Amino acid sequence: MATQRTATVNITNNTGGNARILLYHENSTNGTQRGSWAATPGQTVGSLTAYFESGWDAGEALDWWSVLIHVTDGPTSGFYISSGTSTEPFWKECQFQDSDEGQTMTFAVSTTEFDVNLHSGTCKGGMTKLAPGAPITHVFVVMLENRSFDHMFAMSGIKGITAATTKNSNSYKGKTYPVQNGAPLSLPTDPGHEFLDVVEQLGGEGAQDKWKNGGPYPPINNSGFVANYATTTDELTGLPPAKDWGDVMACFHTPNQLKTLYQLATEFALCDQWYSSLPGLTWPNRFFLHGASSSGMDANPSTSQIQKWEIPGFGFRYPKGSIYDALNKAGIPYRFYNDTTGGHVLGQSLFSDDPSKGSVIGAVPQVSSLHGVELTEIYSLGQFGSDLQGPYPYPYTFIEPHYGNVRNNTYEGGSSQHPMDDEYGGEHLLAAVYTAIRNSPYWDTSLLIITYDEHGGLYDSVAPGKATPPGDKPYPVDYNENGFPFDLYGVRVPGILVSPLIPRSVVDHTLYDHTSILKTLEELFGLNPLTKRDASANSVLKTLSLKTPRTDCPTTLNVPTPRFMAAKPPMTAEKRAQLDALPLPESGNLVNALHTLKKAEIELSGRTPPEIAAVHARVATIQSRGDAEAYALSVLEKVRSAKEQRKLAARRKR
Repeated sequence: MATQRTATVNITNNTGGNARILLYHENSTNGTQRGSWAATPGQTVGSLTAYFESGWDAGEALDWWSVLIHVTDGPTSGFYISSGTSTEPFWKECQFQDSDEGQTMTFAVSTTEFDVNLHSGTCKGGMTKLAPGAPITHVFVVMLENRSFDHMFAMSGIKGITAATTKNSNSYKGKTYPVQNGAPLSLPTDPGHEFLDVVEQLGGEGAQDKWKNGGPYPPINNSGFVANYATTTDELTGLPPAKDWGDVMACFHTPNQLKTLYQLATEFALCDQWYSSLPGLTWPNRFFLHGASSSGMDANPSTSQIQKWEIPGFGFRYPKGSIYDALNKAGIPYRFYNDTTGGHVLGQSLFSDDPSKGSVIGAVPQVSSLHGVELTEIYSLGQFGSDLQGPYPYPYTFIEPHYGNVRNNTYEGGSSQHPMDDEYGGEHLLAAVYTAIRNSPYWDTSLLIITYDEHGGLYDSVAPGKATPPGDKPYPVDYNENGFPFDLYGVRVPGILVSPLIPRSVVDHTLYDHTSILKTLEELFGLNPLTKRDASANSVLKTLSLKTPRTDCPTTLNVPTPRFMAAKPPMTAEKRAQLDALPLPESGNLVNALHTLKKAEIELSGRTPPEIAAVHARVATIQSRGDAEAYALSVLEKVRSAKEQRKLAARRKR
């Protein structure tokens, strides 16, 4: 019979510098115990009470140890973690014995060795350097969807921001539409945000007729948002009603309507000069976040364009590589999460106030379209909080929302904050992400960056300025459709910086775009720039001006109570069948997600030519939206199964 026992563990800092030490012990019967201490060179700190069992039936309760150290100075400053096995890469197995009961033992850690010095015998292992000794060990990025800065913050009442007032307006058909307070919960149709839509929004009614291939961009006065919205036809919902044309000028009353976002902005730093990376829409802007370029893409990719990058295989490639290629080369781990359920219910949002309105396709993360990023690498945000309680050796984490009902172009039932969905899913996602980081052992050295991929056709009063073109040659083909030379930023979007090293209520007027995130990672981790765009970008690190972490940061956030969109009645079975029977569009988020799923299915296969051909042939038979949804469900089920098999294999080897 097994007997419950305890031992006490201290640990000595042999790194040669001041360090923060996080020590973990784990076994299957007693869970995980954790200790965290600051230690000067040569100092012994502690203590950690470790629980274990011994006896004839305690044989399966193996003891595993892990240590992370953040060495802030000295000759070998950096962020390190203990080495482990192929199945447990950051854990060292060293078994307690009966003679360890009640003992006080002193382990030791340096930048090269972790000595698990049990009373019953020592087990030594190596250390792996994760990143240089920067003040920040963990960067987390959340990118939401389609909101302009003014739309989210102009009516916030936050002092010192550059923002629209009710004196700003657009005119259309003889009527003036001023900026107004209290944006509607959702819009009836999707405002235009293709490249030529943005030309009109920034240049005024009809300005797209002035655009010439290669530029220059027409003069900007931000006067065409209403004119463009009034004439943008959605393929499923048609034109917006005339009574709603002014919705694109409406701004949220942020303290009441966006309680979570407002609290983050006022507790930490709000950036009022953060611009999307080009005056266009989602996919090319998100590509800029991941690689400081879109390989010439200035519109959402069409099926024919995606097929061109599928020719060399396995996803979109950058001429100079992605940030993940750079991190891999430097030996710096990273991780991906998105808002999706797993288990027996696949593809629903965890944070939407009405996830049943979503679609499985909305659970497909855009980042998995990249070469070298597989869908099986994306983890559910449902495990994010628990993951952060254990050893978390990932200096960079990228988080995507659920995109809602992509199948029917309503985008409802997600957490991306798309204008046709409500804002609550995104608010709850941000609250969950912040709370997990805030209550983790990594909070003191963390940075959370929140931004939006583009403005989504919603009004902003500030003209974007000139930008540095990436200067890379498109690969493998030129995806440029409009002749845009990437010498102008896109419309301004919200940017929020969250860290205990930021003073309260900062308004940051620094010029940023999405490549500022890359510049920040490059400064922190000693990476070279990917293109001329991120080389010229501003890092956010100067805003982290405090030398010691704040102790007054909230442990939880204000979260709004959802108000269901009663104005939109539930879809009837007949209507759903009609929509499912509609043919696939030539371009847009639905077909983009479909090809991303095809990439995932190929990656899950043996990748032989016959298997790849079979996947291509299967996808070629998909003709309708309903077919695409069924395919998405089947691929996500394969992904779920592959993840479960890997977990089981790791447990068996343990």
